[in-house]
Amino acid sequence: MRLAHQLAALAAAAAGLLGPPGGPAAAAPAATRAPPAAERRATAVLETSQGVIVIALRADAAPRTVANFEALVAAGFFDGTYFHRVVPGFVIQGGNPHTRNQDPSDDGRGGPATTVPAEIGLPHLRGAVAAARFDDRINPERGSHGSQFFIDLAPQPSLDRAGYTVFGEVVEGMEVIDRIAALAWVPGTAKGAAGPNPGREALIRRTRLEALAPRATAGGRTRTEPSRPVATD
Repeated sequence: MRLAHQLAALAAAAAGLLGPPGGPAAAAPAATRAPPAAERRATAVLETSQGVIVIALRADAAPRTVANFEALVAAGFFDGTYFHRVVPGFVIQGGNPHTRNQDPSDDGRGGPATTVPAEIGLPHLRGAVAAARFDDRINPERGSHGSQFFIDLAPQPSLDRAGYTVFGEVVEGMEVIDRIAALAWVPGTAKGAAGPNPGREALIRRTRLEALAPRATAGGRTRTEPSRPVATD
């Protein structure tokens, strides 16, 4: 009975905004430490098959989660993966290294065998970027998955109540995210265990970290925006 209960919990985890319910975990990248403080960036840029997404990272609210995400971006962990779950009106989800292989049956099950302590606080608004996690039955501390993340397509008060760590917000490219979500309706899109899986049509080609550069406003004050270096191959 105990084994049956554990298997049931894992099956439930597979259907939610969660990490791998079973199977081998992918090895963590060699550069698993966050960049030194002097090299820390404020935004992450995701170049996808549908366009560019820019995420402002909220280290002020979720420093450990941001440090983990920055380390993965710096190591190229997300490059060549794709958003394996797209649910219009809800979320798009990615960060699974198993999407690089040719076997969609294990999409959603991969990632480093690590958990990041929960840093719950920021709300789930449209464009919020949050960490996936196992459900409460097997993860009562609500620690975040080591690599999988999702982007909210609309305000999600149910996720506020459920306790998922928000660590960033989309500042450019929501139209790109909407295009990725719309792939759910394309004939032939695979139906994954937790929602439509568009495969390489939702490819994350490469990612990079960027600093925020000050910019003068009309009132003479300054605000910050991403500094955009020329991309090189």
